[in-house]
Amino acid sequence: MTTADHLPDLFALSDIHGPVLRPDDPGYADEVTGFNLAARHTPDLVVGATGADDVVAAMRWAHATGTPVAVQATGHGANFPIESGLLINTARMTDVRIDPRERTATIAAGAKWRHVMEAGAPHGLAGLSGSSTDSGAVGCTLGGGLPVLGRAYGYAADYVRSFEVVTADGTARETDAEHEPDLFWALRGGKGNVGVVTSMVCELLPLSRILGGGIYCPGKHAEPLLRAWTDWTRTVPNEMCSAFTLLRRPPLPEIPEPPPLPKGRGRGPHRGGFWARVAIAWTGDTAEGERLVAPMRQAAPVTVDTVAEMDYTSMDDIYSDPHDPLPARECSTLLRDLTPDAIRTFLENAGPTAPPDYPLLLVELRHMGGNLARPAAVEDAICARDAEYVLASVAVVPDSRIATAAETATSALHSAMSPYGTGLTLVNLHGRPGDALDRARAWTPEVYDHLRHTKQTYDPENLLRFGHTVPPAAA
Repeated sequence: MTTADHLPDLFALSDIHGPVLRPDDPGYADEVTGFNLAARHTPDLVVGATGADDVVAAMRWAHATGTPVAVQATGHGANFPIESGLLINTARMTDVRIDPRERTATIAAGAKWRHVMEAGAPHGLAGLSGSSTDSGAVGCTLGGGLPVLGRAYGYAADYVRSFEVVTADGTARETDAEHEPDLFWALRGGKGNVGVVTSMVCELLPLSRILGGGIYCPGKHAEPLLRAWTDWTRTVPNEMCSAFTLLRRPPLPEIPEPPPLPKGRGRGPHRGGFWARVAIAWTGDTAEGERLVAPMRQAAPVTVDTVAEMDYTSMDDIYSDPHDPLPARECSTLLRDLTPDAIRTFLENAGPTAPPDYPLLLVELRHMGGNLARPAAVEDAICARDAEYVLASVAVVPDSRIATAAETATSALHSAMSPYGTGLTLVNLHGRPGDALDRARAWTPEVYDHLRHTKQTYDPENLLRFGHTVPPAAA
């Protein structure tokens, strides 16, 4: 029986306070569209949840009818189109409550990291966001959460104290290290495989200002800058967080122009340019940070330098990620090291000698290690603690021709770099999940097997099977 045949049952549930929409209903397209426009969602039904009760009602209905379920808040990680089934949109659930005494935030399912920052800033407290505060805090953390300040503090999931989650049978549960610990384990690094999180409690950091920004050079100088940055990363303390990025900004309407820089700071990475950048985030003394950054300013001719002391709430200025929805194809590979051969391979595939129409607009090497290598105080499903770097790539794919070229270039780059890798990917940056073997690359075999058994416990019918999911273990 199709989802549509069961719609009267759903409408009869008065607990649903948000909109309940079918494909022909006004507002459906807005309700299902996320940040990544490359994933065109066409569920049979979408519920715009306004709170945990709506999620419970929707999941109970899905369980009773055998309807597969997907979840979306901001849609930044929407690399897989949702076809048929039920989509629960949590974007309305944006409440953030700060406990200054405990230094914690209770974060609802649809809240963005920006909401957490704005709520914590008056108390001098901050959460560990990624490169864009426009992304969802819960969704990011379920994949482990790689913060800009990860080397200094570790993964966002390391700071989770508890979750409220609705499992596939429609049961609302609270889980932490002592209550249903296997569920708590799977929700920190296992993505959305075992339930729909409606809120989480995270520790915050007493952090209000950092040294941050980007040092930009013309792309033709990528090699000396990359070699200098690689050597530099082997010497800097954990408080220094950085990334080397190749940025191509073709004159496409999908690529927004960056905001103008302050007077005297040079011309920014405008459309039509090719740039090599070192992004900097330092949590220690500003003068010491400036001293440590000096070699990066001397490694190649600098066109733009935005590194300066900033409010933590201005973190988005470091990476300058787009804030408007666009169609994207992303991928990642965890690297053990950047040997001379690895650097040469990287530059041969994505460096200045790549063709003018090279479709990967962002190719980045993020420095890992530091406190990202620290074992979790409470065991979790994150499998990236042994990586020294992560290679990430992003292409904007406005049409099928560019999408095909991007797929070819993505495969070529990551295949070429695989000999230097750990064999795994970051689940949040994995990109479009393929078959079961491809999805499993986000975890070690032992963790993947553990996830499958936890999935069997909490979602034996595999209702949560959209996106980067794993199948339940055989009963």
